[in-house]
Amino acid sequence: MIKKLFISLLFLLFSATPLLAQDDELETDIIVKDSVVATSYNISPLAPAKAAFYSAILPGLGQAYTKKYWKIPIVYGSMGLSFYYYNFNNRQYKLYRNAYRDRLAGREVTGELAGLTEDRLISGQRFHQRNRDLSLLITVGLYVLNIVEANVNAHLGQFNVNEDLSLYPNIQQNQIDYNYNVGLTLSYQF
Repeated sequence: MIKKLFISLLFLLFSATPLLAQDDELETDIIVKDSVVATSYNISPLAPAKAAFYSAILPGLGQAYTKKYWKIPIVYGSMGLSFYYYNFNNRQYKLYRNAYRDRLAGREVTGELAGLTEDRLISGQRFHQRNRDLSLLITVGLYVLNIVEANVNAHLGQFNVNEDLSLYPNIQQNQIDYNYNVGLTLSYQF
């Protein structure tokens, strides 16, 4: 299963490489009506693909590309924790499996598992195997989430956000029954 996942990831990485070969940047001019000031900013349509590619190569590199450095410890902390639980459950699974094999072969089981019955050894084996597989699935899910987050963040970084368009919470008192109404105010200035 891990081989298939690794081969799939390699295929995705190498299929995205031709997209990164072109580095066209569009320059957009913004002209404000009531003033003479013209502002221009660069939009790179391939920035989201680059961010996703960098995160696929090395987790956290896409976050560094989009200059969101504070997210890198979160990426490594979450993936590291789930990988730690994978290793822990794998060791415990092997410990229970070897103890069960020893019990079936007629050898004496020593250590912390000496007092367990065969049924308890089997249930401990299944428990740690299930948790090991779940930890691996969570690690892969966090890896994919890292790539998607870098891509979305790069997309959202290209939006023009200024004071002309704003959305903020608003609380008003109703004049009839004097209850407070909570809502959102959307303002757009031309």
